[in-house]
Amino acid sequence: MSPIPAINPNAMSSMPSLDSIMSPDATASMPGMGATGATSGIQMPAELANAPAITPSHFTQPVGNSFGAMLNQFVSDVNTKQTEAGAAVNALQSGQTVPLHKAVIAMEEANVSFQLMVEVRNRLLDSYQEIMRMQV
Repeated sequence: MSPIPAINPNAMSSMPSLDSIMSPDATASMPGMGATGATSGIQMPAELANAPAITPSHFTQPVGNSFGAMLNQFVSDVNTKQTEAGAAVNALQSGQTVPLHKAVIAMEEANVSFQLMVEVRNRLLDSYQEIMRMQV
């Protein structure tokens, strides 16, 4: 295995510029390059020019819901899907006019959301156990 050659910082200054490699016609057709070449810089998108500035107060204000509230909402959504799937199956069994595919889709949605909730729980428990193993 051959060793990786060291980068010579003096060699960087001898590299050709983009203007010397590409013709002015080629750089003029590139977005942000302009007719003057790469030295004109990249233009800021108009959406970002009108964006409000980020100040330190943005970082101290609470973002919104807490992590616990988010998890509570997630579990509530899973419970709602389970309840809806149960109602669809009961309606199908009782002979109501519920299409079979609607009941199956509701059951699969409930199943997938429950599996996702279990995986999130497993990841949270693994993270907690990893934090508890850390030495302070």
